[in-house]
Amino acid sequence: MEDSKSEFLDGVKNYYNAKFELYGDTPKGVDWNSASGQEIRFSKLMQIIKPSTREFSINDLGCGYGALLDFLKVRYISFKYRGFEISQEMIEAAEKRFEQESNARWFHSAKLDQLADFSVANGIFNVRLDKSDLEWSRYMKATLEEMDKASKIGFAFNVLSAHSDSEKKRADLYYADPSALFEFCSSKFSNDVTVLDGYGLYEFTILIRKT
Repeated sequence: MEDSKSEFLDGVKNYYNAKFELYGDTPKGVDWNSASGQEIRFSKLMQIIKPSTREFSINDLGCGYGALLDFLKVRYISFKYRGFEISQEMIEAAEKRFEQESNARWFHSAKLDQLADFSVANGIFNVRLDKSDLEWSRYMKATLEEMDKASKIGFAFNVLSAHSDSEKKRADLYYADPSALFEFCSSKFSNDVTVLDGYGLYEFTILIRKT
């Protein structure tokens, strides 16, 4: 792991390890409320891949126990998957679950350093704990730059919305402004940027397709 980034995320890693210890390889084990919510998030992120795509490679940053691979296996025939995760326990669980999958590789790493057609990040920008908005925003934008460099065709991520109901916001979570993040991605990465929202969760998904 890259030392500085790993140290920055130590608290986050401990947070998720505690969830995983309680709930194991389930949506709650990676801090989602339900399997249905997890599947909605996957379906939004995977809109980065056009329906006509027959073959692709994909990086999954913050892969947890590999739930996205389960999602992909029932929808696509030919793809290569790489999972990246800061939790050693989750990586070991993923390796065990998918030990027969020759098209999957796993990396205990906070840094995305493998080139693929697409990259996705599901929920990794939500839990900031004691980090300030400014610190977390810098981390998020640096990570998006990594995703851009690691993606040949496009990348996608989700983040909690600043427009969420005030009474439901938590102090240890990070909420981003959709318009500001759209402007950042449009100016930094591509003029083909799509914001998906209004799908029943307090978040939004951004798709960046390279031109």
